[in-house]
Amino acid sequence: MEVCYQLPVLPLDRPVPQHVLSRRGAISFSSSSALFGCPNPRQLSQRRGAISYDSSDQTALYIRMLGDVRVRSRAGFETERRGSHPYIDFRIFHSNSEIEVSVSARNIRRLLSFQRYLRSSRFFRGITVPSSSNILDDDYNGQAKCMLEKVGKWNFDIFLLDRLTNVMVQEDYHSHNPYHNAVHAADVTQAMHCYLKEPKLSKSLTPWDVLLSLIAAATHDLDHPGVNQPFLIKTNHYLATLYKNISVLENHHWRSAVGLLRESGLFAHMSLENRKLMESQIGALILATDISRQNEYLSMFRTHLDRGDLCLEEAEHRHFILQMALKCADICNPCRTWELSKQWSEKVTEEFFHQGDVEKKYHLGVSPLCDRQSETIANIQIGFMTYLVEPLFSEWARFSNTRLSQTMLGHLGLNKASWKGLQREQSSSGDDTDPAFEEMDSDVLPQETRLS
Repeated sequence: MEVCYQLPVLPLDRPVPQHVLSRRGAISFSSSSALFGCPNPRQLSQRRGAISYDSSDQTALYIRMLGDVRVRSRAGFETERRGSHPYIDFRIFHSNSEIEVSVSARNIRRLLSFQRYLRSSRFFRGITVPSSSNILDDDYNGQAKCMLEKVGKWNFDIFLLDRLTNVMVQEDYHSHNPYHNAVHAADVTQAMHCYLKEPKLSKSLTPWDVLLSLIAAATHDLDHPGVNQPFLIKTNHYLATLYKNISVLENHHWRSAVGLLRESGLFAHMSLENRKLMESQIGALILATDISRQNEYLSMFRTHLDRGDLCLEEAEHRHFILQMALKCADICNPCRTWELSKQWSEKVTEEFFHQGDVEKKYHLGVSPLCDRQSETIANIQIGFMTYLVEPLFSEWARFSNTRLSQTMLGHLGLNKASWKGLQREQSSSGDDTDPAFEEMDSDVLPQETRLS
Protein backbone atom coordinates (compact mmCIF):
# COMPACT_ATOMS: atom_id res chain seq x y z
CA MET A 1 0.00 0.00 0.00
CA GLU A 2 1.25 3.51 -0.80
CA VAL A 3 0.81 5.93 2.05
CA CYS A 4 1.31 9.67 1.69
CA TYR A 5 1.66 11.70 4.87
CA GLN A 6 0.47 15.17 3.95
CA LEU A 7 -1.39 17.98 5.64
CA PRO A 8 -2.83 21.37 4.70
CA VAL A 9 -0.35 24.17 5.27
CA LEU A 10 -1.20 26.38 8.24
CA PRO A 11 0.35 29.81 7.53
CA LEU A 12 2.67 30.99 10.28
CA ASP A 13 2.05 34.67 9.69
CA ARG A 14 -1.41 34.78 11.27
CA PRO A 15 -3.42 32.94 13.93
CA VAL A 16 -5.24 29.76 13.01
CA PRO A 17 -8.97 30.37 12.54
CA GLN A 18 -11.14 28.39 14.93
CA HIS A 19 -13.19 26.92 12.07
CA VAL A 20 -10.01 25.51 10.53
CA LEU A 21 -9.15 23.79 13.76
CA SER A 22 -12.65 22.37 13.96
CA ARG A 23 -12.62 21.17 10.36
CA ARG A 24 -9.25 19.52 10.72
CA GLY A 25 -10.16 17.85 13.97
CA ALA A 26 -7.30 19.54 15.80
CA ILE A 27 -7.25 19.52 19.57
CA SER A 28 -9.26 22.31 21.15
CA PHE A 29 -7.51 25.27 22.79
CA SER A 30 -9.30 24.33 26.01
CA SER A 31 -7.61 20.96 26.22
CA SER A 32 -5.79 20.28 29.46
CA SER A 33 -2.11 21.05 29.89
CA ALA A 34 -1.42 17.34 30.20
CA LEU A 35 -2.97 16.67 26.81
CA PHE A 36 -0.84 19.36 25.20
CA GLY A 37 2.23 17.94 26.85
CA CYS A 38 2.68 21.24 28.70
CA PRO A 39 3.15 20.89 32.46
CA ASN A 40 1.99 23.54 34.86
CA PRO A 41 4.63 25.88 36.32
CA ARG A 42 5.00 23.79 39.46
CA GLN A 43 5.75 20.66 37.41
CA LEU A 44 8.02 22.52 35.01
CA SER A 45 10.95 22.98 37.34
CA GLN A 46 10.88 19.29 38.22
CA ARG A 47 10.61 18.09 34.64
CA ARG A 48 13.25 20.38 33.21
CA GLY A 49 15.38 21.09 36.23
CA ALA A 50 18.37 19.41 34.59
CA ILE A 51 18.58 22.37 32.22
CA SER A 52 18.35 25.26 34.67
CA TYR A 53 19.79 28.60 33.65
CA ASP A 54 21.83 28.49 36.85
CA SER A 55 23.59 25.32 35.77
CA SER A 56 27.25 25.56 34.82
CA ASP A 57 27.21 22.24 33.00
CA GLN A 58 28.52 22.70 29.46
CA THR A 59 26.17 20.13 27.97
CA ALA A 60 23.16 21.85 29.49
CA LEU A 61 24.48 25.19 28.24
CA TYR A 62 24.77 23.87 24.69
CA ILE A 63 21.25 22.48 24.83
CA ARG A 64 19.95 25.86 25.97
CA MET A 65 21.79 27.50 23.10
CA LEU A 66 19.99 25.25 20.63
CA GLY A 67 16.49 25.84 21.81
CA ASP A 68 15.69 26.08 25.51
CA VAL A 69 14.45 29.64 25.92
CA ARG A 70 11.79 30.26 28.51
CA VAL A 71 10.12 33.48 29.62
CA ARG A 72 9.84 33.80 33.40
CA SER A 73 7.55 36.15 35.28
CA ARG A 74 6.50 36.36 38.89
CA ALA A 75 3.63 34.01 38.12
CA GLY A 76 5.92 31.42 36.59
CA PHE A 77 6.61 30.59 32.96
CA GLU A 78 4.33 32.67 30.79
CA THR A 79 4.23 34.09 27.31
CA GLU A 80 5.49 37.58 26.58
CA ARG A 81 3.10 40.40 25.78
CA ARG A 82 2.28 40.53 22.11
CA GLY A 83 3.43 43.48 20.05
CA SER A 84 6.72 44.11 21.81
CA HIS A 85 8.69 43.30 18.66
CA PRO A 86 8.20 44.14 14.98
CA TYR A 87 5.96 41.87 12.99
CA ILE A 88 7.99 39.12 11.34
CA ASP A 89 6.73 37.62 8.11
CA PHE A 90 8.26 34.19 7.61
CA ARG A 91 8.07 34.68 3.86
CA ILE A 92 11.10 36.98 4.02
CA PHE A 93 13.12 33.78 4.10
CA HIS A 94 11.90 32.78 0.70
CA SER A 95 12.28 33.92 -2.87
CA ASN A 96 9.54 36.03 -4.42
CA SER A 97 9.63 33.68 -7.38
CA GLU A 98 8.11 30.87 -5.34
CA ILE A 99 5.31 29.31 -7.36
CA GLU A 100 1.83 29.89 -6.00
CA VAL A 101 -0.41 26.84 -5.97
CA SER A 102 -4.15 27.30 -6.17
CA VAL A 103 -6.25 26.15 -3.26
CA SER A 104 -8.13 23.67 -5.43
CA ALA A 105 -4.93 22.11 -6.74
CA ARG A 106 -3.51 21.98 -3.23
CA ASN A 107 -6.61 20.24 -1.92
CA ILE A 108 -6.43 17.62 -4.64
CA ARG A 109 -2.71 16.97 -4.34
CA ARG A 110 -2.87 16.82 -0.56
CA LEU A 111 -4.38 13.37 -0.73
CA LEU A 112 -2.28 12.17 -3.63
CA SER A 113 1.31 11.11 -3.61
CA PHE A 114 3.64 12.54 -6.24
CA GLN A 115 3.40 9.36 -8.27
CA ARG A 116 -0.39 9.15 -8.18
CA TYR A 117 -0.56 12.84 -9.05
CA LEU A 118 1.50 12.20 -12.17
CA ARG A 119 -0.85 9.42 -13.23
CA SER A 120 -3.97 11.53 -12.69
CA SER A 121 -2.50 14.52 -14.54
CA ARG A 122 -1.65 12.31 -17.53
CA PHE A 123 -5.17 10.93 -17.56
CA PHE A 124 -6.81 14.36 -17.58
CA ARG A 125 -4.44 15.49 -20.34
CA GLY A 126 -5.64 12.59 -22.47
CA ILE A 127 -2.37 10.65 -22.22
CA THR A 128 -2.78 6.91 -22.03
CA VAL A 129 -1.75 5.59 -18.64
CA PRO A 130 -0.31 2.07 -18.97
CA SER A 131 -1.75 -0.45 -16.56
CA SER A 132 0.79 -1.57 -14.02
CA SER A 133 0.72 -3.32 -10.69
CA ASN A 134 3.85 -1.47 -9.56
CA ILE A 135 3.55 0.93 -6.64
CA LEU A 136 5.81 3.46 -8.34
CA ASP A 137 5.27 4.89 -11.79
CA ASP A 138 7.07 3.12 -14.62
CA ASP A 139 9.12 6.29 -15.22
CA TYR A 140 10.80 5.90 -11.87
CA ASN A 141 10.46 2.19 -11.27
CA GLY A 142 13.99 1.15 -12.20
CA GLN A 143 15.85 3.91 -10.38
CA ALA A 144 13.65 3.97 -7.30
CA LYS A 145 13.51 0.20 -7.01
CA CYS A 146 17.29 -0.01 -7.15
CA MET A 147 17.60 2.64 -4.44
CA LEU A 148 14.87 1.30 -2.17
CA GLU A 149 16.42 -2.15 -2.16
CA LYS A 150 19.19 -0.52 -0.08
CA VAL A 151 16.90 1.36 2.31
CA GLY A 152 17.95 -0.84 5.21
CA LYS A 153 21.65 0.01 4.78
CA TRP A 154 23.17 2.68 7.00
CA ASN A 155 25.04 4.30 4.09
CA PHE A 156 21.74 4.85 2.22
CA ASP A 157 22.00 8.11 0.25
CA ILE A 158 18.74 9.99 0.81
CA PHE A 159 19.97 12.90 -1.32
CA LEU A 160 20.45 10.62 -4.31
CA LEU A 161 16.96 9.17 -3.90
CA ASP A 162 15.55 12.69 -3.81
CA ARG A 163 17.41 13.63 -7.01
CA LEU A 164 16.38 10.46 -8.83
CA THR A 165 12.70 10.38 -7.96
CA ASN A 166 11.66 13.80 -6.69
CA VAL A 167 9.08 12.05 -4.52
CA MET A 168 10.40 13.20 -1.18
CA VAL A 169 9.24 16.80 -1.08
CA GLN A 170 5.66 16.88 0.11
CA GLU A 171 3.55 19.97 0.52
CA ASP A 172 3.62 20.23 4.28
CA TYR A 173 7.35 19.85 4.60
CA HIS A 174 8.58 23.13 3.22
CA SER A 175 11.18 22.57 0.52
CA HIS A 176 12.54 26.11 0.91
CA ASN A 177 13.90 25.14 4.35
CA PRO A 178 17.53 24.17 3.82
CA TYR A 179 17.40 21.51 6.56
CA HIS A 180 13.96 20.97 8.11
CA ASN A 181 12.28 19.69 4.97
CA ALA A 182 10.88 16.42 3.62
CA VAL A 183 14.33 15.03 2.85
CA HIS A 184 15.26 15.33 6.53
CA ALA A 185 11.99 13.59 7.44
CA ALA A 186 12.75 10.80 4.99
CA ASP A 187 16.28 10.51 6.37
CA VAL A 188 15.02 10.20 9.95
CA THR A 189 12.44 7.63 8.86
CA GLN A 190 15.12 5.57 7.11
CA ALA A 191 17.32 5.71 10.21
CA MET A 192 14.38 4.64 12.35
CA HIS A 193 13.82 1.72 10.00
CA CYS A 194 17.43 0.64 10.54
CA TYR A 195 17.05 0.82 14.31
CA LEU A 196 13.82 -1.19 14.25
CA LYS A 197 15.72 -3.97 12.49
CA GLU A 198 18.24 -4.26 15.32
CA PRO A 199 18.03 -7.68 17.09
CA LYS A 200 16.84 -6.39 20.48
CA LEU A 201 14.02 -4.44 18.88
CA SER A 202 13.03 -6.64 15.96
CA LYS A 203 12.25 -9.62 18.21
CA SER A 204 10.33 -7.55 20.77
CA LEU A 205 8.34 -4.92 18.87
CA THR A 206 4.74 -5.43 17.85
CA PRO A 207 3.33 -4.30 14.47
CA TRP A 208 1.62 -1.50 16.41
CA ASP A 209 4.99 -0.31 17.75
CA VAL A 210 6.54 -0.33 14.29
CA LEU A 211 3.62 1.56 12.75
CA LEU A 212 3.68 4.30 15.39
CA SER A 213 7.45 4.63 15.15
CA LEU A 214 7.50 5.13 11.40
CA ILE A 215 4.56 7.56 11.42
CA ALA A 216 6.22 9.58 14.19
CA ALA A 217 9.51 9.62 12.30
CA ALA A 218 7.85 10.73 9.07
CA THR A 219 5.88 13.53 10.76
CA HIS A 220 8.23 14.58 13.56
CA ASP A 221 9.03 17.97 11.94
CA LEU A 222 5.82 18.46 9.96
CA ASP A 223 5.21 22.08 8.92
CA HIS A 224 8.52 23.26 10.40
CA PRO A 225 8.90 27.02 9.83
CA GLY A 226 12.69 26.93 9.43
CA VAL A 227 13.38 28.85 12.64
CA ASN A 228 13.83 27.66 16.21
CA GLN A 229 11.76 28.01 19.35
CA PRO A 230 13.58 31.10 20.71
CA PHE A 231 12.75 32.95 17.50
CA LEU A 232 9.05 32.10 17.84
CA ILE A 233 9.04 33.24 21.45
CA LYS A 234 10.77 36.58 20.97
CA THR A 235 8.62 37.43 17.95
CA ASN A 236 5.47 36.62 19.95
CA HIS A 237 4.38 34.05 17.43
CA TYR A 238 0.94 32.59 18.01
CA LEU A 239 2.39 29.08 18.31
CA ALA A 240 4.54 30.18 21.24
CA THR A 241 1.46 31.65 22.87
CA LEU A 242 -0.63 28.57 22.16
CA TYR A 243 1.89 26.17 23.68
CA LYS A 244 3.02 28.48 26.48
CA ASN A 245 6.65 28.53 25.26
CA ILE A 246 7.03 24.82 26.03
CA SER A 247 8.10 22.41 23.25
CA VAL A 248 6.48 24.83 20.83
CA LEU A 249 7.64 23.24 17.59
CA GLU A 250 7.25 19.66 18.76
CA ASN A 251 3.67 20.30 19.90
CA HIS A 252 2.94 21.91 16.56
CA HIS A 253 4.42 18.96 14.64
CA TRP A 254 2.34 16.56 16.72
CA ARG A 255 -0.92 18.48 16.22
CA SER A 256 -0.19 18.73 12.52
CA ALA A 257 0.32 14.97 12.37
CA VAL A 258 -2.95 14.42 14.24
CA GLY A 259 -4.76 16.68 11.79
CA LEU A 260 -3.21 14.80 8.90
CA LEU A 261 -4.26 11.39 10.19
CA ARG A 262 -7.79 12.51 10.95
CA GLU A 263 -8.29 14.27 7.64
CA SER A 264 -6.88 11.40 5.62
CA GLY A 265 -9.18 8.88 7.26
CA LEU A 266 -6.34 6.39 7.04
CA PHE A 267 -7.29 4.79 10.34
CA ALA A 268 -11.03 5.42 10.23
CA HIS A 269 -11.63 1.67 10.49
CA MET A 270 -10.15 1.67 13.99
CA SER A 271 -12.17 2.26 17.13
CA LEU A 272 -12.20 5.77 18.59
CA GLU A 273 -10.34 4.49 21.65
CA ASN A 274 -7.52 3.03 19.54
CA ARG A 275 -7.27 6.16 17.40
CA LYS A 276 -6.92 8.32 20.50
CA LEU A 277 -4.29 5.95 21.87
CA MET A 278 -2.40 6.14 18.58
CA GLU A 279 -2.47 9.94 18.55
CA SER A 280 -1.30 10.10 22.16
CA GLN A 281 1.58 7.70 21.63
CA ILE A 282 2.69 9.40 18.42
CA GLY A 283 2.65 12.64 20.39
CA ALA A 284 4.84 11.19 23.12
CA LEU A 285 7.35 10.06 20.49
CA ILE A 286 7.46 13.43 18.72
CA LEU A 287 7.66 15.42 21.96
CA ALA A 288 10.71 13.36 22.94
CA THR A 289 12.64 15.00 20.08
CA ASP A 290 12.62 18.35 21.92
CA ILE A 291 16.34 19.02 22.25
CA SER A 292 15.79 21.03 25.45
CA ARG A 293 14.76 17.78 27.16
CA GLN A 294 17.88 15.92 26.09
CA ASN A 295 19.35 15.65 29.59
CA GLU A 296 16.06 14.42 31.01
CA TYR A 297 15.74 11.52 28.58
CA LEU A 298 19.43 10.70 28.60
CA SER A 299 19.46 10.53 32.39
CA MET A 300 16.50 8.14 32.43
CA PHE A 301 18.09 6.01 29.73
CA ARG A 302 21.42 5.84 31.58
CA THR A 303 19.68 4.94 34.84
CA HIS A 304 17.79 2.07 33.19
CA LEU A 305 21.00 0.76 31.64
CA ASP A 306 22.89 1.01 34.92
CA ARG A 307 20.17 -0.91 36.71
CA GLY A 308 19.67 -3.38 33.86
CA ASP A 309 15.92 -3.21 34.38
CA LEU A 310 14.71 -2.59 30.84
CA CYS A 311 12.18 -5.25 29.89
CA LEU A 312 10.98 -4.98 26.31
CA GLU A 313 8.11 -7.33 27.04
CA GLU A 314 6.51 -4.39 28.85
CA ALA A 315 4.76 -1.88 26.59
CA GLU A 316 5.94 1.08 28.67
CA HIS A 317 9.60 0.10 28.31
CA ARG A 318 9.24 -0.56 24.58
CA HIS A 319 7.71 2.88 24.14
CA PHE A 320 10.57 4.51 26.04
CA ILE A 321 13.14 2.74 23.85
CA LEU A 322 11.26 3.92 20.75
CA GLN A 323 11.48 7.48 22.10
CA MET A 324 15.24 7.07 22.45
CA ALA A 325 15.46 5.52 18.98
CA LEU A 326 13.62 8.49 17.45
CA LYS A 327 15.90 10.90 19.32
CA CYS A 328 18.89 9.07 17.84
CA ALA A 329 17.37 9.08 14.36
CA ASP A 330 16.65 12.81 14.59
CA ILE A 331 20.28 13.78 15.26
CA CYS A 332 22.08 10.89 13.54
CA ASN A 333 23.60 13.02 10.76
CA PRO A 334 27.07 13.12 12.39
CA CYS A 335 26.97 9.30 12.48
CA ARG A 336 26.57 8.98 8.70
CA THR A 337 29.43 8.71 6.25
CA TRP A 338 31.40 11.93 5.78
CA GLU A 339 29.90 12.55 2.34
CA LEU A 340 26.37 12.56 3.76
CA SER A 341 27.15 14.08 7.14
CA LYS A 342 28.95 17.08 5.64
CA GLN A 343 25.97 17.89 3.42
CA TRP A 344 23.61 17.83 6.41
CA SER A 345 25.99 20.03 8.42
CA GLU A 346 26.06 22.62 5.65
CA LYS A 347 22.28 22.60 5.34
CA VAL A 348 21.50 23.02 9.04
CA THR A 349 24.09 25.80 9.36
CA GLU A 350 22.61 27.55 6.35
CA GLU A 351 19.22 27.47 8.08
CA PHE A 352 20.75 28.81 11.32
CA PHE A 353 22.44 31.65 9.47
CA HIS A 354 19.24 32.56 7.60
CA GLN A 355 17.55 33.00 10.95
CA GLY A 356 20.46 35.06 12.25
CA ASP A 357 20.28 37.35 9.24
CA VAL A 358 16.61 38.04 9.90
CA GLU A 359 17.26 38.64 13.60
CA LYS A 360 19.95 41.19 12.69
CA LYS A 361 17.71 42.89 10.19
CA TYR A 362 14.94 43.38 12.76
CA HIS A 363 17.26 44.06 15.72
CA LEU A 364 15.98 41.05 17.62
CA GLY A 365 19.30 39.88 19.00
CA VAL A 366 21.03 37.08 17.14
CA SER A 367 20.38 33.63 18.61
CA PRO A 368 23.36 31.46 19.60
CA LEU A 369 24.87 29.54 16.65
CA CYS A 370 23.05 31.78 14.16
CA ASP A 371 25.62 34.54 13.55
CA ARG A 372 27.47 33.92 10.31
CA GLN A 373 30.06 36.53 11.27
CA SER A 374 31.23 34.75 14.41
CA GLU A 375 30.30 31.08 13.89
CA THR A 376 31.60 28.41 11.54
CA ILE A 377 30.22 25.05 10.53
CA ALA A 378 33.20 23.35 12.18
CA ASN A 379 32.69 25.07 15.54
CA ILE A 380 28.96 24.35 15.54
CA GLN A 381 29.41 20.71 14.57
CA ILE A 382 32.19 20.00 17.07
CA GLY A 383 30.04 21.38 19.90
CA PHE A 384 26.98 19.51 18.67
CA MET A 385 28.86 16.22 18.50
CA THR A 386 30.59 16.67 21.84
CA TYR A 387 27.66 17.72 24.00
CA LEU A 388 24.67 16.07 22.33
CA VAL A 389 25.50 13.34 19.84
CA GLU A 390 28.33 11.47 21.57
CA PRO A 391 26.58 11.09 24.96
CA LEU A 392 23.37 9.86 23.33
CA PHE A 393 24.93 7.37 20.93
CA SER A 394 27.33 6.04 23.54
CA GLU A 395 24.35 5.06 25.69
CA TRP A 396 22.53 3.66 22.67
CA ALA A 397 25.56 1.46 21.97
CA ARG A 398 25.36 0.22 25.57
CA PHE A 399 21.75 -0.77 24.94
CA SER A 400 22.28 -2.20 21.46
CA ASN A 401 25.90 -3.20 21.03
CA THR A 402 25.72 -4.22 17.39
CA ARG A 403 27.67 -3.68 14.22
CA LEU A 404 25.41 -0.75 13.34
CA SER A 405 26.05 0.96 16.69
CA GLN A 406 29.81 0.58 16.30
CA THR A 407 29.60 1.81 12.71
CA MET A 408 27.75 4.94 13.83
CA LEU A 409 30.28 5.65 16.58
CA GLY A 410 33.10 5.08 14.09
CA HIS A 411 31.68 7.58 11.62
CA LEU A 412 31.07 10.02 14.48
CA GLY A 413 34.71 9.89 15.49
CA LEU A 414 35.97 10.30 11.93
CA ASN A 415 33.61 13.18 11.21
CA LYS A 416 34.54 15.00 14.40
CA ALA A 417 38.22 14.61 13.52
CA SER A 418 37.47 15.98 10.07
CA TRP A 419 35.76 19.09 11.44
CA LYS A 420 38.66 19.62 13.85
CA GLY A 421 41.01 19.44 10.88
CA LEU A 422 38.99 22.10 9.07
CA GLN A 423 38.96 24.18 12.23
CA ARG A 424 42.76 24.04 12.53
CA GLU A 425 43.13 24.82 8.84
CA GLN A 426 40.96 27.89 9.21
CA SER A 427 42.79 29.06 12.35
CA SER A 428 46.22 28.66 10.80
CA SER A 429 45.24 30.51 7.63
CA GLY A 430 43.71 33.40 9.59
CA ASP A 431 40.91 33.49 7.03
CA ASP A 432 37.38 34.20 8.24
CA THR A 433 35.90 32.26 5.33
CA ASP A 434 34.54 28.90 6.42
CA PRO A 435 36.36 26.25 4.35
CA ALA A 436 33.26 24.07 4.37
CA PHE A 437 31.28 26.80 2.59
CA GLU A 438 34.22 27.69 0.36
CA GLU A 439 34.39 24.20 -1.14
CA MET A 440 30.99 22.65 -0.69
CA ASP A 441 31.87 19.48 -2.57
CA SER A 442 35.44 18.98 -1.43
CA ASP A 443 36.46 15.65 0.07
CA VAL A 444 38.29 16.19 3.34
CA LEU A 445 38.51 12.53 4.28
CA PRO A 446 39.01 9.55 2.03
CA GLN A 447 35.92 7.58 1.18
CA GLU A 448 35.21 5.31 4.12
CA THR A 449 34.73 1.63 3.53
CA ARG A 450 31.07 1.10 2.85
CA LEU A 451 29.48 -1.50 5.10
CA SER A 452 26.76 -3.67 3.71
